[in-house]
Amino acid sequence: MTARTPENTVIQYRAAEQLLAARDPQGAVKLLDSVVTAHPENTAARLLRARAFFHAAQLRPAELEFQVVLEREPDNAFAHFALARTLQRADRPAEATRHFRLAAALDPRPDYLAAAGFGG
Repeated sequence: MTARTPENTVIQYRAAEQLLAARDPQGAVKLLDSVVTAHPENTAARLLRARAFFHAAQLRPAELEFQVVLEREPDNAFAHFALARTLQRADRPAEATRHFRLAAALDPRPDYLAAAGFGG
């Protein structure tokens, strides 16, 4: 087993980013599980793991991770938007709308505004 060092954690995180970009979300989740276990306070790792869960169609774990991120960073527009997409895929439109609107209020990007129904 590889020794747990800050360098190894960074390598695992970067490798998980690459796996997600290469459309291997399950591989990314595997790497990120150990990163989050070793550093549960690392919000960036949790956000990346939430994205990986989403892309692996593991909606409940994705929702839980996005919620952890939002507990720590309630003004994270991307996390609200991604949680909204997760809830939308889980056929929970009312909850999704709330987070789409929060994302648009925090960051008036055209895609956030359109998803929130504010035009754009």
